[in-house]
Amino acid sequence: MTNLSQHIIWPCTDPLSPYFRKVAYFSMEVAIDQSLKTYSGGLGFLAGSHLRSAHDQQQNIIGISLLWTKGYYTQNRAADRGMQVDFVDSIYAFLHQTGISFTVNVHGHEVVVNVLLLAAETFGTAPVFFLTTDIPENDYLSRTITHRLYDPNTATRISQSIILGIGGGRLLDILEEKIDVYHLNEGHGLPLAFYLYAKHKSVSEVAKHLVFTTHTPELAGNEEHELSLLNEMNFFNGLPLEEVKQISHLKEDRLNYTLTALRLSRKANAVSKIHGLVANKMWNVNEKVCPIISITNAQNKKYWVDEKLDKAFQDNNNVLLMERKKELKKELFKVVSDQTGQIFDPEILTIVWARRFAGYKRATLLMKNFERFKHLTVRTDNPIQVIWAGKPYPEDWDGINTFNYLQSSTQGLTRCAVLTGYELELSALLKKGADVWLNTPRMTREASGTSGMTAAMNGAINFSVQDGWVPEFAKHNENGFYLPVTSSELPLEDQDNIDNNNLMAMLEGEVIPTYYEHSDRWLEMMKKSMKDIYPAFGSDRMVNEYFEKLYAFVSMEN
Repeated sequence: MTNLSQHIIWPCTDPLSPYFRKVAYFSMEVAIDQSLKTYSGGLGFLAGSHLRSAHDQQQNIIGISLLWTKGYYTQNRAADRGMQVDFVDSIYAFLHQTGISFTVNVHGHEVVVNVLLLAAETFGTAPVFFLTTDIPENDYLSRTITHRLYDPNTATRISQSIILGIGGGRLLDILEEKIDVYHLNEGHGLPLAFYLYAKHKSVSEVAKHLVFTTHTPELAGNEEHELSLLNEMNFFNGLPLEEVKQISHLKEDRLNYTLTALRLSRKANAVSKIHGLVANKMWNVNEKVCPIISITNAQNKKYWVDEKLDKAFQDNNNVLLMERKKELKKELFKVVSDQTGQIFDPEILTIVWARRFAGYKRATLLMKNFERFKHLTVRTDNPIQVIWAGKPYPEDWDGINTFNYLQSSTQGLTRCAVLTGYELELSALLKKGADVWLNTPRMTREASGTSGMTAAMNGAINFSVQDGWVPEFAKHNENGFYLPVTSSELPLEDQDNIDNNNLMAMLEGEVIPTYYEHSDRWLEMMKKSMKDIYPAFGSDRMVNEYFEKLYAFVSMEN
């Protein structure tokens, strides 16, 4: 056995502190640094900010994740300028070999798991243990389990959950450290619950220490599979299927990850107030579901904010604030020029839409009435510049087609650009360089969203649908521009038409005139946005709420 103290020093040693409880945070993806390709988008960005603030607040948290040899993917352009997906191996010299390895049974085969450690001091986060199967001791198929984040093959994805959940549970036992709280960030690590049950043989003992965060407000987006397949893969850590059905309260032959996590956890949380209402409505129709509270997502200001911009704001130096914003636009425009050959003007109002290309996020809503949109980009008086960026899932052909449609439709429009490579560095440049951060999901489909938070920290004004976290922040015409709420009960085409008409009317009648004709008011909106975003939407607040609202119920008695 290996003592955890050889690898980790828990930062909080005061038994009276709320941060003294020892938490293991399980997440399939974490976005910590540009060089560490272990994330795809919002879930990873959120996890990265959580681990950063846990470190800053000296909380007793360690992360458990998987080390993806080929990452998510590298987004490039093909010869026809359409989107191209490439998978490139990554090497991480800054990760430490722990000397720990063990086996996990996957589909009747013992797979060797190797453990690496991201030390707290490397990037200023809580320490993270990364599990990998891509080692010479395994056969090729076993090695591929940790090749690609969100592999499209069903059996591989199930195997990834087994390695995260059962592998992470085994690691913590090998380390001989008593963990007070096991936190599942989404349902990917669900096998952990069955690993804990196999050890304790008590649902109440599992629930006493297990908490769960749900991020997905759509039934179709919550993973589920046939029980027989999961059992064959050893998802349940050798438990008899009838026992699995009994403890999971299953009456059917399929298992939903989220529903099962809600039944085996003591407490769960949604990630915004609206999402809390949606999640309770979705899941409380089922029996034996734990309470679902709301803890709104947030982002780490220290990591995301531009220091010079923030200092000018804190000093109330309006001249330096606007000068720095223009400098940040120029930095972003260097990337635009490098990728597209187009020269953007820092004096022109610049709108950015950047996030994962998913259908419900409606990347193309701005250009639904194309001629009306085009006119705003080509006119000589008070024009707009527009940048899109984002990655779809690698086999999400609708998302890839959206990227390609944007690329082809804006060809010849010199004030429009579609960028590739939406990772941490580009994300930061976009947020710092945007005048307007555009957010257009269909109502109730965005659990939280956090990109607008980090944009606001950097002086970008949110122009948004009132979904996810936004209603908790929005003050129309004070800290942003917010579309009227459109009923989610309407047909999708009607929702899109109404939202496009409202968006264009507000853009033409409020956003553009304010930027060009009332620059003093624009400045005050920027400053109001920067003031309102923090600390309410900083991840220091968020991680404290996790300890106070989600972890605090756990008894630390043996």
